[in-house]
Amino acid sequence: MAELDLSWIRDQFPALRLQVNGRPAVFLDGPGGTQVPQRVIDAIVDYLATSNANTHGAFPTAERTERMLDEAHAAAGDFLGCSADEVAFGPNMTTLTFALSRSIGRELKQGDEIIVTQLDHDANVAPWRALEERGAVVHTADMHIEDCTLDLDRLYALINERTKLVAVGYASNAVGTINDVAAITRAAHEAGALCFVDAVHYAPHGSIDVKSIDCDFLACSAYKFFGPHVGVLYGKAQLLEKLHPYKVRPAPNEIPDCWETGTQNHEGLAGVIAAIDYIAEVGRRHVPEGTESRRDALVAAMNLTQSYERELSQKLIPALLEIPGLTFYGIREASRFDRRTPTVSVRMEDGSPRQLAAFLGQRGFFVWDGNYYALNVTERLGVEASGGMVRIGCAHYNTPEEIERLATALQDFLRNR
Repeated sequence: MAELDLSWIRDQFPALRLQVNGRPAVFLDGPGGTQVPQRVIDAIVDYLATSNANTHGAFPTAERTERMLDEAHAAAGDFLGCSADEVAFGPNMTTLTFALSRSIGRELKQGDEIIVTQLDHDANVAPWRALEERGAVVHTADMHIEDCTLDLDRLYALINERTKLVAVGYASNAVGTINDVAAITRAAHEAGALCFVDAVHYAPHGSIDVKSIDCDFLACSAYKFFGPHVGVLYGKAQLLEKLHPYKVRPAPNEIPDCWETGTQNHEGLAGVIAAIDYIAEVGRRHVPEGTESRRDALVAAMNLTQSYERELSQKLIPALLEIPGLTFYGIREASRFDRRTPTVSVRMEDGSPRQLAAFLGQRGFFVWDGNYYALNVTERLGVEASGGMVRIGCAHYNTPEEIERLATALQDFLRNR
């Protein structure tokens, strides 16, 4: 397998030149939002300068906007492995999921059951719990504390003939665990239930093929895979046509238009195209044979990314485990790194998560502290009341040298305490 050209990749991202107190910035905050390549910035600026208009106008900028929107749907379809009309855009994954859950709620009867998990971001929990007001019964599948993986036996035991939907994350934004969403989807379908997958955290770390997973819905966010703040929803065409979204009366009834309430973030969608084309170029640049189609190039790029990020995990996680007084949450064995992304959460014995994050921030290491909206995780681990955890998240633009510098900084924190 080809190796990523890190020099070329890092040159694409202007933010990586930032310095903090005379030190190069190290962006380990990707799970909260990745940096963007220059082409995304250029695409947004170009749209605003040459095409800025609303749709359905009988003039050139409106016509250019409509062509761009068609291309955005096609690009997202290539990214997810589906057709363009099975993709709807919105402000973010949370808003799209609430809209979808409200529409599904119209179909529910008293006593119908929904399953969520302890491992998920609350954007894949709260929208489904909101349906309790319509009489739905919501069950939560537990997680194993020792390695922060789903208790699949418990999850499968919860699925029964009353189950109408199973909501599961592709990967945990808090601890990096990757779930077998295809197997969970099969279990849901065997009971006649739908499956909704939150792929927000997984999207920058591996190739997504919604047809292979066979999930009914999947949501992600472009700002997690090197694009602007735009949410993306996939739904099987027959389901998007069957369900009745809440929308204004003049809006079209055709999919996906009926799911895209209000004027979309046009400049953001121009940036989404550029972000997806950047990922495709990574694939073509490193795997020139067999990557003529954008979909093939995207798959090649994400396979390379996954392999490289596994190498980063093999440097990061052992280095963290050697630090005295550090508590590590999640999968730690190298033999199981195919079941995790390079996102980890830790706590230090001396100092709160906020203190550690601030210490690292002053030294140019950008990490998150708290619960990152994965409230069920921090409550289950017993750390919510004491500040949550510190999250370190690698992306394909991070380097082994940055991880070595991080380990040194953590040792400095211990000495300073």
